[in-house]
Amino acid sequence: MATRINPFIVTGKIAPEYFCDRVAESDRLIKSITNGNNLVIISPRRMGKTGLIQFCYDKPEISKDYYTFFIDILHTSSLREFTYLLGKEIYERLLPRSRRMAKLFVQTLKSISGKFGFDPVFNLPTFSIELGDIERPEYTLEEIFQYLDHADKRCVVAIDEFQQIAKYPEKNIEALLRTHIQKQGNSNFIFAGSERHMMQEMFSSAARPFYHSADMLELKAIAPEIYIPFVVNHFKKCRRHIEAASVEKVYNLFKGHTYYIQKTFNEAFADTPEGGECTIETIRDAIDEMIASNDTIFREILSNIPEKQKTLLYAIAREGEAERITSADFIKRHSLTSASSVQSATKKLLEKDLITEINKVFSVTDKLFAMWINKIYGNFSTI
Repeated sequence: MATRINPFIVTGKIAPEYFCDRVAESDRLIKSITNGNNLVIISPRRMGKTGLIQFCYDKPEISKDYYTFFIDILHTSSLREFTYLLGKEIYERLLPRSRRMAKLFVQTLKSISGKFGFDPVFNLPTFSIELGDIERPEYTLEEIFQYLDHADKRCVVAIDEFQQIAKYPEKNIEALLRTHIQKQGNSNFIFAGSERHMMQEMFSSAARPFYHSADMLELKAIAPEIYIPFVVNHFKKCRRHIEAASVEKVYNLFKGHTYYIQKTFNEAFADTPEGGECTIETIRDAIDEMIASNDTIFREILSNIPEKQKTLLYAIAREGEAERITSADFIKRHSLTSASSVQSATKKLLEKDLITEINKVFSVTDKLFAMWINKIYGNFSTI
């Protein structure tokens, strides 16, 4: 008996039939790349940047004519780690597609060529390099870019959470990467990031190396008139029923945030039997389970936040979308100390990406985290 596929996919590659909308965004990404431009994608974390990039990589306009690479550098903390991830991704992606290009990669990386392993069965080198083997990352990185420039197909390199390079201890990393990238005649780059203020500063400030070096795409929430029928129809195709009004409540609760909407319906679909109805109670149980399963993680986050920052975080979570947070009214309403302390705490919370600011409106970046905070402090109801 065939296994029923849950249509609300939250991990891994998403097949086209389960991919919701993003038509305009896909067209924009493909147009930028095929016209030889670089692209910046800015959106909150888990809004669908990775899914969009992978979806476009599978499109024939890209998959037939380009080598495609993707690295997530969120957890990197140095140029050495960045270089290691990029080298590993390029080699491992190329090996099944072009053995000749994989061998050329090893030959080009002279700074670490002696560190590669060898597979006698397939007569091929293996990427057995350890992080510590990259002794001069700036030289190895230069060799990687030289390799990309001599590849037998055009290359697309997507770097997720690109703002992380601004936090590396090495000086002038932005300038170093910009120098290499602007010399590339055979590659295009996608710079994706979730820390909005940092990404905008990197690409919109005339004082920064990447100023006006790429097209800009801001990934916003999928419109409810598209997302709601998408959910209803997938329930219907799988012989299950859900009211559009129930879907709308979830959409509004998470303010269109892609991951948590998908995760909610992933859980709710699994709990709805074939021929049955996904009720508000089913959805509420799914959300409560999501909150409970993240309890340990959220408590750990709070344990590392100083009191003044924590107090402001609670205030913003209670408001949902907070405006004029340094005003006397906001400070009094949430028992904060002073405008200056709020300004200082805001700066730190933004740097940690715990809050997001859009047009002077502040919100907790992770919507589920905001719900958890409000539930812990007795200020929360789901739907």
